Amino acid sequence: MTTSKTIAALLGPTLAVSAVAVFANLEAWPGFVEEAARSPALVVVAGYLSFVPGLAIVHFHNRWTGGWPVLVTVMGWIMLAGGFARIAFPVKVGEIGTGIVTTPGVLLSFAVVFLLIGGFLSFKAYGRE
Repeated sequence: MTTSKTIAALLGPTLAVSAVAVFANLEAWPGFVEEAARSPALVVVAGYLSFVPGLAIVHFHNRWTGGWPVLVTVMGWIMLAGGFARIAFPVKVGEIGTGIVTTPGVLLSFAVVFLLIGGFLSFKAYGRE
């Protein structure tokens, strides 16, 4: 459980702050993503920034037994897969990302999900047993 709490203590606040950043800059995010998508090198760098922590989570915390720690494992696999996709297919991922953020409501939905998962993981990491 210590590994679960340690990873949740890092991942939870990061997801929550990311969601707040989207809410605070909702109008600007499509432009951010469109600009980043025009630079495949930047997409690849972002891929490594997701792939390496995802790989670390999967390596040290590949737990599929019941309870909330499964969420940590799932997040690790999502980060690993997303990082791989960005590294292997930067142009295509850039196109997909631009399409996602320009579709009404999708970016806001992602932010809400990030806030809920981030808040939950933060509560599990920092809350009392």
